Amino acid sequence: MSRRAVVREEIRRFLEIGAVQVADLDLDGDEAVLRPGPGGPPVTHGEVFLLVRRSGRPVATLLTRVPEGADPRAVLTAAASGAPREAAAGDAAAPPPYASVVVATRERAGQLARALDSLLAQDHPRFEVVVVDNAPVTGGTRELVERKYGERVRYVCEPVPGLAVAHNRGLALARGEVVAFTDDDVVADPRWLGELTAPFAADPRLGCATGLILPARLRTPAQVLLESHGGFAKGFTPTTYDPGDPPRDEPLFPFTAGRFGSGANMAFRTDVLRAVGGFDPATGAGTAARGGDDLYGFVRVLAQGHRLRYTPYALVWHHHRETWSDLETQAYGYGAGLTAYLTAILVNRPALLPAFLARLPRGLARARALTEARDTDGGGAPGAHDTRTHPWPRRLSRLQRRGMLYGPLGYLRARRAPLSTAGRGTR
Repeated sequence: MSRRAVVREEIRRFLEIGAVQVADLDLDGDEAVLRPGPGGPPVTHGEVFLLVRRSGRPVATLLTRVPEGADPRAVLTAAASGAPREAAAGDAAAPPPYASVVVATRERAGQLARALDSLLAQDHPRFEVVVVDNAPVTGGTRELVERKYGERVRYVCEPVPGLAVAHNRGLALARGEVVAFTDDDVVADPRWLGELTAPFAADPRLGCATGLILPARLRTPAQVLLESHGGFAKGFTPTTYDPGDPPRDEPLFPFTAGRFGSGANMAFRTDVLRAVGGFDPATGAGTAARGGDDLYGFVRVLAQGHRLRYTPYALVWHHHRETWSDLETQAYGYGAGLTAYLTAILVNRPALLPAFLARLPRGLARARALTEARDTDGGGAPGAHDTRTHPWPRRLSRLQRRGMLYGPLGYLRARRAPLSTAGRGTR
């Protein structure tokens, strides 16, 4: 079969993927509490992607089905009976530090409003929200913030395009001891910010924390396929990554930064991130590098001797991209961002080159494994039931590899791009 015919067949199978409901089940107390995913309709019969909580804390996900005519809560409660009986011990009970939440956005006022509503409902005792309007072409974002959110949200316009540039602008303005970053296409769980910042009170050596990212909806084939192969979730086991005691099962540490988390759910001790120079402005969405700004930040902080904490209790619900074209763009961008961030690390920290070269053979083998067309066997992060019900298209694997080949060139192009600082404004 020709490559074109293979792609047509993959797209045909892709279009046959059905929608999956998203639900949230808390097993705390005598009766389980069932809710739909953020903004979703009540759960009915059919396939369900279920988040299981204990006492409000996420402990597992599973994919199951509610038969027609059955009580969804009863069926899902029975299906969740094998979930961990209780969440692992949390971080220190000391009050979480004052936090700044930075949201970079560009011409997506509708999504931004949904995100800001969830952020302003956080149970954290003291925080601020900063919206960075990145290279806007209209006044829609500013008008939304000023009209709906007034003094509850700080607005800043950053005219230079690029996610890392926007994040650096937010970092420069942050007043909090901890600066958290999330995206305009998420809905934050009410406990998100408290859970994400609590580890900083518990561990003075902590430089960075990341959290759990789950799908807000699985309505389109693209959303279902992405989540079927792991999405953005990193499991349900709290983990501390310490450069002084590297994990034995991570021979590529710290260069496998994608294992640590993602930019939609990350926080840094503000003075630590500033001390390493923030994010490289030649990385990230909106630049020729296509991505990698979050991974760059993780490795820079670890390379300075600070710890990184992954906590599944800090949850945001992410609105995945919706079309096949989106997946193609995303696959290429992920590949490009991966090698772009590695190039950025070696350009900015050449002292890491020997360690990188020592890990390169295993790294190449791992990169090949990550970009292979994946079948429906195996997989699933700890605490998650296997959801690989659809094969991963070879077309997307090839695009990711092409992106990896392009990434270093994209980064170098982005470094040569002029960074205008004219027209900056804030209030």
